[in-house]
Amino acid sequence: MCALLTIATLGCKQVNEQWEKVKAKIEAARQRTKPAPPTPPQPAPAEPQPVAKPPEITKPGARAPRTHAQAPELPRVSRDVPYNSPDTGTIDPGMHEKDVYSLWGPPMAVRRQGDMTFIYYQNGCEYTCGTADVVFLQSGQVVDAVLRWPGHRYSGQSSSPVATPPHGPARPGGDTLTVKSPSTP
Repeated sequence: MCALLTIATLGCKQVNEQWEKVKAKIEAARQRTKPAPPTPPQPAPAEPQPVAKPPEITKPGARAPRTHAQAPELPRVSRDVPYNSPDTGTIDPGMHEKDVYSLWGPPMAVRRQGDMTFIYYQNGCEYTCGTADVVFLQSGQVVDAVLRWPGHRYSGQSSSPVATPPHGPARPGGDTLTVKSPSTP
């Protein structure tokens, strides 16, 4: 019975067409992932001929394909490394990005997201503080800074001043976590 059903369906024109489409898709996927073979250098043409390119026709409201921005990886630290730099000074709210660079020198990393820019500088306590010094810019102007190195100063009101104590009273014995084992049925 199964043999008759197999023979009957394999002879069907629609099944064969579908099978060819599947094979073509598989082959196309293999070609996309296969590295391109190196091409031998081509001799330059004697005279390049100008080619008229037709104007691009765009649909109203059509958007360009969106690419995902990849942020640079910040170096991971496992201990604090002393930091000393001749580039010191005070940044002010409203300063431009190039003004920060001219005052503190090149940063260790820069990240951009929309109209926000985050400039990271070493501070010597990246491990214990949990972050590098960060300058926040919105639309190209300084709006905030989180600073821990004494040579970096911010004249505005920081969202994370150095002297902020931990919230709540100290707990004797520190924080404890008790995990109860799940009850067995």
